[in-house]
Amino acid sequence: MKTICFYFQIHQPFRLKRYRFFDIGKDSYYYDDFLNESIIARLVRESYIPALHTLFEMIEESGKQFKVAFSISGIAIEQFEIYAPEVLELLQKLNKTGCVEFLGETYAHSLSSLIDPTEFMNQVYKHSAKIESLFGKRPKVFRNTELIYSEEVAAEVSKLGFKGMLAEGAKHILGWKSPNYIYRSMAAPNLKLLMRNFKFSDDITFRFSDYNWSEYPLTADKYMNWIAATDPKEQVFCLFMSLDALGGIQKAESGIFDFMKALPYFAKEKNISFSTPSEAIKRYEVMDSITTLHPFSWADEERDTTAWLGNKLQTEAFEKLYSIGERVRLCSDRRIQQDWSYLQCSDHFYYMSTKHFADGSVHKLFSPYESPFEAFTNYMNVLSDFITRVEAQYPSSIENEELNSLLQTIHNQADEIHLLKDEIKKLKSKKPKAGA
Repeated sequence: MKTICFYFQIHQPFRLKRYRFFDIGKDSYYYDDFLNESIIARLVRESYIPALHTLFEMIEESGKQFKVAFSISGIAIEQFEIYAPEVLELLQKLNKTGCVEFLGETYAHSLSSLIDPTEFMNQVYKHSAKIESLFGKRPKVFRNTELIYSEEVAAEVSKLGFKGMLAEGAKHILGWKSPNYIYRSMAAPNLKLLMRNFKFSDDITFRFSDYNWSEYPLTADKYMNWIAATDPKEQVFCLFMSLDALGGIQKAESGIFDFMKALPYFAKEKNISFSTPSEAIKRYEVMDSITTLHPFSWADEERDTTAWLGNKLQTEAFEKLYSIGERVRLCSDRRIQQDWSYLQCSDHFYYMSTKHFADGSVHKLFSPYESPFEAFTNYMNVLSDFITRVEAQYPSSIENEELNSLLQTIHNQADEIHLLKDEIKKLKSKKPKAGA
């Protein structure tokens, strides 16, 4: 039996305000609150609320046969807590149906997996704790920022206890193989991989309302016929997209919500089920292993990391940011920790892309800047002020060996405190003997 695995990303960055060179050292608040609030308000109104209501109706009207998964970045959750708590309430309502799975990811929607394993691990733990506090369960399946996958990342994700991971079904990785099976990581054989079917996913995300598309208009019965007509051996159809594809990229007047509502009905006609990622990796056998020499993602034609690290502007900003990672982790200042999280967001590097043609137009569509060079200059001004604040607490004159020694001392103290707390719990749990 074929199954569809729907997954939606929910993420919005804290966008930076225009920050001049002359602001460095004078202004340490970096964010454009008006822009951030207005974008969240528009997306909540046009996309998030109607989309989540639609998904809830699909679950209820299908007798809970429809299943769906979400990954929500930590900084998106923070914005919902500030500007739109009704989104979190709706997600909690969906969670209560038992037909929804929440995935793990980096808290800051960062690229830390490519450069800083310690930061990556810290963010994953922080995100999992946040998801558990909101929805009552720790994630079991992982979705890295922008579906970035590599052998090194897979090994780290497996060590963190995840059973599965999402990845792009990129042609240069799969070759002749179909994305419509469960795979495993070569680097971590216990980690099962769900590969995005980019053709079927992009039919909804980008082509649904395109009058020039040869398959326009796309209807639910036509779409399910396509899936049903695939090789009978193909099992799992992973449809991964951003939630704002529903109502944001594809506007309500395009009929996108009616299309979605009709999918469970026509799926049932074709004997096609729906599964969460965890259900899919439990239900289906592994087809083969996946291996890669370089990281790949779901972005742009190349499906690599050049959307964020493809030019000198991006790599300079990226390396300068993470050069202070160890010092930031020593800081107890709440504002520094918060800014560190927000500045790691992959969107800042995306805005600096100098790509042309179709990919370049997509980058420009999502950028609040006039040009990549403006995005770079603004970010580097902010980063210069941030680094000044960090070095005021932990000067760059401190050698790395001395810093590492200090970090080790702090880690040892934390471990000792943890052991003492466990010992106290054990002592408290012991019942006094009778007659004592």
